[in-house]
Amino acid sequence: MGFSKGKLGAPLEGNVVIGFLDTGLCFEIYLPRWLKLKTMYFTYKLSCLCIDDEGMSAPPAKWKGICIGANFTCNNENFFDITDFPSPRDSEGHGTHTSSTAAGREVQGASYFGLAEGAARGGVPNARIAMYKVCWSYGCSSADILAAYDDAIADGVDIISVSLGSDFPFPYMEDPIAIGSFHAMKNGILTSNSAGNSGTCPYSVSNYAPWTLTVAASTMDRKFVAQVVLGNGLVLSGLSINNFDLNGTTYPLIWGGDAVNFSAGANTEIAGFCFPGVLNSYKVERKIVLCYTMVTRSDILLANGVGVIMSDSFYSVDFAFSFPVPATVISNEDRVKVLNYIRTTENPTATILVAQGWKDVVAASVVSFSSRGPNPITPDILKPDITAPGVDILAAWSPVAPPSIDYKDTRSLNFNIISGTSMSCPHTSAAAAYVKAGHPNWSPAAI
Repeated sequence: MGFSKGKLGAPLEGNVVIGFLDTGLCFEIYLPRWLKLKTMYFTYKLSCLCIDDEGMSAPPAKWKGICIGANFTCNNENFFDITDFPSPRDSEGHGTHTSSTAAGREVQGASYFGLAEGAARGGVPNARIAMYKVCWSYGCSSADILAAYDDAIADGVDIISVSLGSDFPFPYMEDPIAIGSFHAMKNGILTSNSAGNSGTCPYSVSNYAPWTLTVAASTMDRKFVAQVVLGNGLVLSGLSINNFDLNGTTYPLIWGGDAVNFSAGANTEIAGFCFPGVLNSYKVERKIVLCYTMVTRSDILLANGVGVIMSDSFYSVDFAFSFPVPATVISNEDRVKVLNYIRTTENPTATILVAQGWKDVVAASVVSFSSRGPNPITPDILKPDITAPGVDILAAWSPVAPPSIDYKDTRSLNFNIISGTSMSCPHTSAAAAYVKAGHPNWSPAAI
């Protein structure tokens, strides 16, 4: 956002502990470089594990967390998926991403498969991280959330960052985040939490309790554009974090509706949307496929396709996804141009270029997916409170988590680019931690 680096320095920043209620954190053999330089506290129910720091002072005296080493006892109260670690380790990537955004140490050469390469650091790189794992593959338990708040308050954290929430409004006295954050507030601890990703509908905001900081998401001055070059020379721009390099090679281009898998009971209309199993792999093989909507899984790969051009009026506006194949998302208007080219050309071809970081001249603006107010429970109290960068954010990632929108993507990396109010929340958590470092006696309201 153009701000200068903090001036408080390591001693003051190091006195602040940010507690995260999230999916855990990757560590030990899965440790990204930024993590090796910090002191961490991992809480899994009543157990925790500490990692030795490097170049940092001893934990602040106020920290009351108990470290019992790596041999902690796992409870059986959660429903684990085969992908879950029954430990504080992060198998989803979400908690690693949010915590490094707030307090990751500076790392040179961070990138997403070469995209957005440069120096990356968290907002308060000398602050401490306390991770409370409350979320699993199947979701986040209310009991775990409340237990984590109890632990975080008892442990002595200064700020609590919560990048999760419900899609449905609950009264304050029935909302575990509202309840937990109220007790945190009574103990002088500010909760910063995400506003939700339910889009522009009124009253869609999450985490609207008056005593919390509710964070919307906004764009920043970089967007990832992956262009399509048709065989007739027409160049169309779409949004995608596309790292696949086709080296300018053109491939046959086909509309999904022309590759119907009739044996699966599909028809032209259904196949045009490229739904799972509706494409004829013999017709799609070694081709780039035009689809009428977002394809979020490896369906094009399974049908032996080379790449995919998707069209969507919502997902082609102001934020991008990464995919397991060469891909881009264009507007519905540009889709008509591509389809007309296919219809008027005997042998249509196309290629998809590697994404580039373009200057977003309209940034910063609230992104389309960010949930809106007013407050569904107390309309007189405005929510969200603030917006922060939450679009195409590069941060650390668990290397066992999928690096794209497809959960079956087996590639591995230590950094990822994703979007959401989950990404904007740790920005304000870091800002609050920085203020707390300079003013340790300030109340949550003052911060």
